[in-house]
Amino acid sequence: MIETLLIIEDEKLLGSELSRHYRQSGWDVVLATNLREARELLLNKKVEPLLILSDMNLPDGNALDFMEKIKKEIGYAEWLFLTGYGNVPDSVRALRLGAYDFLEKPCDLDRLDLIVASAARSASIQRRVVDQTKHRHRRYTADAYVGHSRQAQGVRQLLVKLTQVPFSALIIGGESARILHYGSSRAQQPMIEVNCAALPRELLESELFGHEPGAFTGAAGRHRGLLEQADGGTLFMDEIGEMPLDLQAKLLKVIEDHKVRRLGGEKEIQVDVQIVAASNRDLEKMAQDGSFRADLYHRLSVFKLILPPLREAVEDLDELVPLFVAEYNAKAGRQVKDIPDAVWDKLKAHYWPGNVRELRNVIERCVLFSDGPTFPGQWLQLPGQLSVEAMQTEQGIWLPLDGSMALDVYYQDSPGTGG
Repeated sequence: MIETLLIIEDEKLLGSELSRHYRQSGWDVVLATNLREARELLLNKKVEPLLILSDMNLPDGNALDFMEKIKKEIGYAEWLFLTGYGNVPDSVRALRLGAYDFLEKPCDLDRLDLIVASAARSASIQRRVVDQTKHRHRRYTADAYVGHSRQAQGVRQLLVKLTQVPFSALIIGGESARILHYGSSRAQQPMIEVNCAALPRELLESELFGHEPGAFTGAAGRHRGLLEQADGGTLFMDEIGEMPLDLQAKLLKVIEDHKVRRLGGEKEIQVDVQIVAASNRDLEKMAQDGSFRADLYHRLSVFKLILPPLREAVEDLDELVPLFVAEYNAKAGRQVKDIPDAVWDKLKAHYWPGNVRELRNVIERCVLFSDGPTFPGQWLQLPGQLSVEAMQTEQGIWLPLDGSMALDVYYQDSPGTGG
């Protein structure tokens, strides 16, 4: 892929030399001799440079002022500045504004090549992050909450409202946490996820709060905890009901003070984190019986969005099932297209105690075991339903193909039995 380099230089000889050199290096070079031309290229002609190499003082203004006004509008491009004289305040300001480097003329071309290559790598990484964020914006809008039931429509309306207001903490479901993050003003910042049930107490504490070297056996280096890593963004804490009570107290302090102290650390670090929590357990009941801190529960439940269980919105299966089939077709290279009526009947008759997560697992299994375009209902394996094709023995007992004995038996009519 040929990348674009924008050079802003009013010295014609230097501008021509730099343009020739970097075209030979494989760049698509665009040259502007003043800031007005640069603005026209960037905003009106929609040139998207990976790198901007600019003189500091142009005939129509200072390039730093230009960068400060326009940087947010052009996203990921890195800026390199060249100046004919050393100016410490300008160099400090350039780096503060996010410039990659600040160099004095004349600059050795080999050194400039190294810096240009390094800046290009940095810009490529930033572009990848921007592209991923845009993709997630599209994927995690309120419309991503699938379903046409009255309950689903109500959840979507509420999610839209929540993305428009700042909140410090709330209790909600998993996929909706991503919708809230990527649909809000925090979308450009990190979204970090942690499953509190998947980590032992000591590891969970270190992962959340971070640690300094020597804080405990094996802590050889400094580790920025997830609360620090999510600064400016969102920390989604799944299964928060499994978090030990002493760690709950530390988490509450972070939410209240907006500061975190690493294990073994002496200073507190300012953080701005939006906490979204989820649990399969009843946190309100746990708070009442003392197995979850009541003060943390009330702090987390600034807002509580209760997602409707699937059994109360069975009509949403009409949208969810094809969506999951398409997802696992793509992942497993299958071609499942036809879902028989008998399969729909079983899906809609099931109670779905595990909600959408259970449905997703069922669809994944069936798609993986499919042999053609028809959805293989024998692999549903729903509790209380024969999940695999059964065979009838001569004695009239149903034997599932997985080798286990079915709970129900029947007896064939035979002469003299009366039925």
